[in-house]
Amino acid sequence: MKSRILAVAGVTALAATALTGCAGGADPGDGSTLTFMFRGGDAEKAAYTAAIEAFEQAHEGVDVKIIMTTADEYATKLKAAIAGKQVPDVFYVDPGSVQSFVKSGVIADITEAVESSDAIDLDNVWPYGLDSYRFDGTTQGTGSIYALPKDIGPFSFGYNKTMFEAAGIPLPDPDVPYTWDEFIEVSKQLTADVDGDGKLDQWGTGLNVTWNLQPFVWSNGGDWLNEDRTKVTVNEPEFVEALQYFADMQNVHGVTPSAGDAQTLDTYQRWMQGQIGFFPVGPWDVPTYQDLDFEWDLIPYPAGSTGKSATWTGTLGIAVSASTAAPDLAAELAMYLSVDADAQQELVDAGVQIPNLIDMANEWVTTSTLPPANKQEFLDIAEDYGRALPANNTYSAEWYDELFKNIQPVLDGDQTAQEYLDEVQPRMQELLDKANAQAGIG
Repeated sequence: MKSRILAVAGVTALAATALTGCAGGADPGDGSTLTFMFRGGDAEKAAYTAAIEAFEQAHEGVDVKIIMTTADEYATKLKAAIAGKQVPDVFYVDPGSVQSFVKSGVIADITEAVESSDAIDLDNVWPYGLDSYRFDGTTQGTGSIYALPKDIGPFSFGYNKTMFEAAGIPLPDPDVPYTWDEFIEVSKQLTADVDGDGKLDQWGTGLNVTWNLQPFVWSNGGDWLNEDRTKVTVNEPEFVEALQYFADMQNVHGVTPSAGDAQTLDTYQRWMQGQIGFFPVGPWDVPTYQDLDFEWDLIPYPAGSTGKSATWTGTLGIAVSASTAAPDLAAELAMYLSVDADAQQELVDAGVQIPNLIDMANEWVTTSTLPPANKQEFLDIAEDYGRALPANNTYSAEWYDELFKNIQPVLDGDQTAQEYLDEVQPRMQELLDKANAQAGIG
């Protein structure tokens, strides 16, 4: 086996050892060795190993070295590689880094390679995945292609079917979302002292504000920014109402674990143990959730005043280093990993993503035997109501991250949503102005 996984243990090992075949470290004139750097777990490791072996077999004399990190380590390791001028030939990039990487010359414009290739049908790739990596120098979402989607990740909403059946509650409609009031009412019915010891040990839900506030804000008609991304709008009524609703789930309705309960066991672990009725589900969760001791499925997110569900769609891209010694081969590898049907099948069979190819995704919905049963919900998000995370299309995410730094008093009921959002909006605006100035937007 020519390809091999290089688990990165430290920055020194990354820069000096693992990347000896990459841009800046390749043998002079030798374009037959590439490095591909990604993050993931065992399922991704196995899928990429098989896919890369097939690529090598189809390209005689080509050796692809695979560098794998954990999700938590990836950004730090990549920054170290960039600083040390040891950028991998092909590597994961998130949408929020595209503008800065383009302006600093880290990633290559691969538009010509993509548009001239017979191996890719752009009409058969999810538009969201492609547009996330387009940049015209001013606006992200249009213009040249700087990466291809590794995946798209519709952030769906799951429910514990076994818990519903035990409580005698009608199962949720897979097509019609709960209203906010209906969601609270059902969550109250699921919140219970199951073992009779006088303490709650089962809750309707338990959502992380960083990843779950967005569906409530958007479905209520609110947003983080105005249309041209120049004004922070978090203190407008629709947003305020959504954040207050989110906080009231614990402080008024008692349908989520308290802060003390969460310290004992976080809500993710409680979901895994069958103690939570509703919880988010991304495609990357499916391999782990296959082993749960209860049945679960997907439904739309509860809908606020718009009457429509909303959520975000994640994505990672596969970019090519601007300094690679083998730009054509590196672009070919990026395209192969993103859209080759056999490579996609390896990743889909591993259960870590939905297919990037639209026709394959539609077939997957009807033929795959892996959970969830309602896979169509993933595609509904991809096709209809999924959005980019608010900071994905700005030069930096500092303005967005500022919202969550001191939000805990709201979640604890010690501060109202209106008070906090009026307080934080000017700080967020200052940081957004800085990001826009860096992007050349003024």
